[in-house]
Amino acid sequence: MMNNGSESKIIDGRKLAKKIEREVKEDADQLRAQGVIPCLASILVGDDAASKLYISLKHRACDRAGILAKDYHLPSETSQGELTELIERLNQDDEVHAILVQLPLPESINEQEVMETIDPSKDADGFHPFNMGRLLIGNEGLVPCTPRGIIRALDEYQVNVEGKHAVVVGHSNVVGKPMAAMLLNRNATVSVCHVYTQDLNKFTSQADILIVATGVKHLIREDMVKEGSIIFDVGITEENGKIYGDVDYENVIERASLITPVPGGVGPVTVSILLEHVIKACRSSIKN
Repeated sequence: MMNNGSESKIIDGRKLAKKIEREVKEDADQLRAQGVIPCLASILVGDDAASKLYISLKHRACDRAGILAKDYHLPSETSQGELTELIERLNQDDEVHAILVQLPLPESINEQEVMETIDPSKDADGFHPFNMGRLLIGNEGLVPCTPRGIIRALDEYQVNVEGKHAVVVGHSNVVGKPMAAMLLNRNATVSVCHVYTQDLNKFTSQADILIVATGVKHLIREDMVKEGSIIFDVGITEENGKIYGDVDYENVIERASLITPVPGGVGPVTVSILLEHVIKACRSSIKN
């Protein structure tokens, strides 16, 4: 049971997501008044239960924010060529402003090739090498949604990252690498750890800002974090119908100054940033 002091430490992802959604809805209403309907096309290949849930959550968020969501659900036996053909068709469709391909894809499909097929200007997830490259040189346009959401949360809670030691645990293209780049763009001192890192505790215990994205239940324990640190838990592990994060939340919260819960932390913000990207892509298409 958390006391009021603990509650004041929680980064409320649901509350922040609602705020971002309201901002997106205002933008969407303005665009609709100009005769433009912001549109996201989502593609789901196969019947993975978690992927179907994520698509459903994203579509409901689109509905709340005034964004048109087009759903393309393809069978699991869809070929690389068939998926590429659909993406190229959506690339050419002026009424579609952003494209999302839900991952993971069936093993028969090359995910990287799929990401590279999406028009960079319609890249809702920010995974295209062009957008990743722009991020690396400090030109942040359409970038991966989870790290962008974490930056938004840091801004919202008035955390200045400049000069802080930020430790990122996990070096995926989805979270770890782009997160490190965004923090470097804001003049943090960044350490990136991963499965091959020796003595993880040495790094995490020095972190002013700790971001963990491994999918390993309770990898980060109380003795591994610095007093007063700010912690973002991106990991999700399901066990016996219950969701756990990468951080031993109940114990670590006593040492943190700010921390995200799982669920209700980073996840909702990630979805709301996706909506922001649809608006950004839509406005960019109007200018062009």
